[in-house]
Amino acid sequence: MRKVALIIIIGIIAQVAFAQNIDSKIIEKHIRYLASDKLKGRGTATPEEAKAAEYIASQFKKYNLQPLTNSANQKSFYYYFTFKKKKNPHDTSTSGMPEYKGIDVIGFLDNNAEKTIVIGAHYDHLGLGKDHNSLDPNPEGKIHNGADDNASGTAGMLELARYFSQDKSFKKYNFLFMAFSGEELGLIGSKKWTENPNYPLEKIYFMINMDMIGRLNDSTKKLVIYGVGTSNQFVPLIDKVNEKYSFNIKKDSSGIGPSDQTSFYLKDIPVLHFFTGQHSDYHKPSDDADKINFNGEAKILEFIVDLIKEISNQPVAMQFQKTAAPKENKTSFKVTMGIMPDYTYEGKGVKVDGVTNGKPAERAGIRAGDIILQMGDIPVNSMQDYMQSLSKFEKGQTIKVKIKRQNEEMLVDVTF
Repeated sequence: MRKVALIIIIGIIAQVAFAQNIDSKIIEKHIRYLASDKLKGRGTATPEEAKAAEYIASQFKKYNLQPLTNSANQKSFYYYFTFKKKKNPHDTSTSGMPEYKGIDVIGFLDNNAEKTIVIGAHYDHLGLGKDHNSLDPNPEGKIHNGADDNASGTAGMLELARYFSQDKSFKKYNFLFMAFSGEELGLIGSKKWTENPNYPLEKIYFMINMDMIGRLNDSTKKLVIYGVGTSNQFVPLIDKVNEKYSFNIKKDSSGIGPSDQTSFYLKDIPVLHFFTGQHSDYHKPSDDADKINFNGEAKILEFIVDLIKEISNQPVAMQFQKTAAPKENKTSFKVTMGIMPDYTYEGKGVKVDGVTNGKPAERAGIRAGDIILQMGDIPVNSMQDYMQSLSKFEKGQTIKVKIKRQNEEMLVDVTF
C-alpha cells in the first residue's frame, strides 16, 4: 500500500509540475487553429473572427476564468463595440460608411488582490485581403492566416492564462487576459475598451502586450521590448531576468507604438510590448503556422512569467512614467520602394528584411539582407532618413541607390 500511495503522490506532483510549465505543444495547437484556413484570416467583424472569439472564450472557460459584467449588465467573456470601417486606411472621414460590430474577448483571474495585470494580444488579422493593408501585390480573395500576426500573441496570452490559473502559489495580482479585435484597422478594440472599460482602470498595475512573438531566431535570439521607459523599474528587472535567458534584447522606451499597448499607455498605465521582429511574410498570405518557432515562443513566455514574478518581489510599487513620443513622420510621398525594413536593425542605414515582387526594389535587384545607405544624393542613416528621402522623388523617376551587400558597397538604378 505504501508503494501504491507513493506512486500516486509522485503522479500528482508530476501533474502539478507539468501544469505549471509553459507548454510549446499547447502554443502550437492554438496557433494552428487560429491560423487555419477555416478561419479565413480572422478579418475584423467577420463570421470567422467570431469563431476565433468563441475559441478564445472556450479556453477562458476551461481555465476557470471569470467573465466581466458587460453594458447590458450581464456576465460575458465578450465585450462588443461598434465602429465604421474605412474603405481606405488613409481616409480622414468615416461619414456615410457602414457600421460594424467588433468583439474583444476578456477573462478575469480573481486572486482577491488589490492590483491587476493586463496580458493582452490582438486576435484579428487581414482576412481575405480586402482592407487595403496587405503587402501582397494582388491580395483580394487570398487568405491571410496571420500565424505570427497575431495568432502567436493570442496563443501566448492563452498559455499565460492557463499557467497563472494553475499556479496556485502566485496570488500577488489579479489578471485580465484580453484578446483585442480591430487592431489591424487602427487599435480599435483596445481603444474602445480603454475609453469605456468594464473593469476599473485605476486597479490596473501594468499591461503586457504580445504582438508577433512567433519568429524568434535561435541564432541571434533577438527580442524587442517596447515601453521599457513607462516605469523606472522595467529596465533593471528586464536585465536581471535576462541573465537566465540571454536574449539579445533591443529596448525601446516609448509607450506609444503600433500595437495595443498604446491604448493603455495613453491612460497612464505602464506597458511592455514583446515582439520578435518583422519578416518577409508580414501582412502577406505566406504568414503561416509552419514558420513559427514554437519552442522559441515558449521561452519568451517563460521570460514574461519570471519578469512578472520579479516585479512582484519588489519592495517599492512601480510608478508610471511618461515617455518621449516617437518623432512623427509627417512626410508625404508619392513613391514606394517595396521593401520591408528590419525594424530591429541597429546599424547605419536601413536593412532590407523583405522585397515585394514587382516593386522598384525588386526590379533593381535589391535583396533581403541588403542595407540601404543612400537614395539619390540623400544619405540614409536611419529609418527616418529613408522615409524623408521618399518624399523627394516622383513616379517614373530613376535614381541611384547605394546599398551594402555583405561587405561590398554598390550602386543600383531604381525606377519608381
